Amino acid sequence: MGQGEIILIAQQALKTILMVSAPMLGFGLLVGLLVSIFQATTQIQEATLAFVPKIIAVFISLLIFGPWILNVLTEFAQNLFLNINSFIN
Repeated sequence: MGQGEIILIAQQALKTILMVSAPMLGFGLLVGLLVSIFQATTQIQEATLAFVPKIIAVFISLLIFGPWILNVLTEFAQNLFLNINSFIN
């Protein structure tokens, strides 16, 4: 197994990680921005007001995108296991 193959596997792993985490991070960022705008306009500076909606948004996005995330991770793992013979040589 050469350096090129190792770099390719690492690139695929990083791409998979970014694809899987993007929906949760995106929803958390969007809700955080909306809560920050709400806090700035009302001048309410409560820490739980910023934290709780983001957590709820991440859980909801996980429920929505959960099957897709599972599919992406399963395809990545299957690809690794199907090509394990070529990695060993």
